[in-house]
Amino acid sequence: MIRQPIVAVLGHVDHGKTTLLDQIRGTKVASREAGGITQHIGATEIPIEVIRSVCGNLVANMKLSIPGLLFIDTPGHAAFTSLRSRGGNLADIAVLIVDINEGLQPQTIESISILKQYKTPFIIVLNKIDRSRGWKATGPEPFLAAIARQDDTVRRDIETKMWDFIGALYEYGFEGMRFDQVKDFTKNVAIVPASAKGGVGIPEIMMLIAGLSQRFLEKQLDVHIDGPAKGTVLEVKETVGFGTTLDVIVYDGTLRTGDIIVLGARNGVVTTKVRALLKPKPLDEIRDPRYRFDTVSEVPSAAGIKIAAPGLDEVLAGSPLLAASPESVETVKRTIQEEIQRFRISRDSTGIIVKADTLGSLEAIVGMLRKEEINIRNADIGDVQKRDVVEAMSVAETDPMEAAILSFNVHVSEEVQQMADQAGVPVIQSSIIYKLLEDYEAYLTERRHEEEERKKMGVIMPGKFQFLPKMVFRNAKPAIVGIEILAGSVMPRMDVINEEGVKVGRIKALKEKSDFLKVATKGMQVAMSIEGPIVGRQIHEGEVLYIDMPKSNIERLKGLSLTPEEEEVVSFLSKLKKKNIFAGV
Repeated sequence: MIRQPIVAVLGHVDHGKTTLLDQIRGTKVASREAGGITQHIGATEIPIEVIRSVCGNLVANMKLSIPGLLFIDTPGHAAFTSLRSRGGNLADIAVLIVDINEGLQPQTIESISILKQYKTPFIIVLNKIDRSRGWKATGPEPFLAAIARQDDTVRRDIETKMWDFIGALYEYGFEGMRFDQVKDFTKNVAIVPASAKGGVGIPEIMMLIAGLSQRFLEKQLDVHIDGPAKGTVLEVKETVGFGTTLDVIVYDGTLRTGDIIVLGARNGVVTTKVRALLKPKPLDEIRDPRYRFDTVSEVPSAAGIKIAAPGLDEVLAGSPLLAASPESVETVKRTIQEEIQRFRISRDSTGIIVKADTLGSLEAIVGMLRKEEINIRNADIGDVQKRDVVEAMSVAETDPMEAAILSFNVHVSEEVQQMADQAGVPVIQSSIIYKLLEDYEAYLTERRHEEEERKKMGVIMPGKFQFLPKMVFRNAKPAIVGIEILAGSVMPRMDVINEEGVKVGRIKALKEKSDFLKVATKGMQVAMSIEGPIVGRQIHEGEVLYIDMPKSNIERLKGLSLTPEEEEVVSFLSKLKKKNIFAGV
């Protein structure tokens, strides 16, 4: 049997995700009385009849066998990472909402990264086209009909913004195109300009989701509706009158009251029995839990449902849920345990510590870290604890650069933070996964720079410069000449040699216009005063000169990060040393 596709709606805050869902829910308000649209916990079911009515002629020639669409109504990308099934992400298809006037924002980029990681097909809704100056309100209708009524200036404005967005999207590895111009949906991401507030573009959005699901997802939508239930936990929360409950998406089989269910928990696996299945009334605003639920005896997939059962306090958001018979409980428990351990990493190697709020978030973070080839010592669910700091301290003994804790949407107490500060262990916190990785990379860059600077202390850095022709300001005592730095850097009090390795003098000062300099670097042209030489005898116009250094300094430079030009200078000086040309060698 073909189940309804599970559609995740993603987007940056205030870009119109909730408005779009409200518009979709409200397109057939009259059908409430006939049960046309049902809002479950965190999900809205839209039957195929409603889709056909909303889309009209857009789907007239389509043979749609899907029973409808199940929109997941949960906040942002964090909920998306909780939508997990074995082997990947539970969402069959996604809708990414983007404000056409603001373009790519942090949570948009986060969503794109996660969609790419899970290889989830998606369409993009470029929302708020009604903000274009001169837009003529049309009411709910297809985008193509609404845009045809607009002035040329409005059409050009929307098209320009759309192409700007398509250019930005390309940088993240996706080729976008307006939906009616796409010829191959496997190569291009369909973009629907829309106004969620005004209802413009809703028919095309629904048509694309239904059509793409029908065309490309039919195999994965074929489920055994009478078999044991499989699901994923969206949220674990207190519900008045029921205690701790689970908001769950059932994506395969049928879940019944009295079923044994097995779930992942903070300290292992929980096995319990379904006491009640709670279903909100159609389009209920879900305000008062004492009145909003109907108790049902069973729920076929795909559906959103609230589960009441004993012993749910330690269940993990993002955990898989599997129904089991008394005979299969032990086998199912092992299956769940293996699934959880895939991403709850613990090993005796070097690497960073990762803590996250849900199993889904942890999976997404671990996936991105592995893609960047970043070592992971430990990855787990829950707040940052003292033992995490201790473990990071042990990593520091082997590799100080990897002694860090990445914290995603979890609490770090003042006591733990103080302990980490005293131990020199950075605790990097963020509610956006890609930002967490960016901040860690920035930390590594800073640490590497500090390490380089530490290594350079007491080390003479390579320097190569040219005595510029016709730039003699004094012949001697000291000689003052114009020079250009060809590689590395030069500083006062450094000895100078020529290309034969003969010492010709010592730098007394560097000056640029009216300013004396502590250092001059590659590309700069400055005045240099040199004690010792006479112009025309020891040094000559056009001559290339070098900063002198002992052999021990050359060896120390080999362990530092140098530019190609600096490495060339070091190689040249090293060869001079081997020939014993330097004075005093």
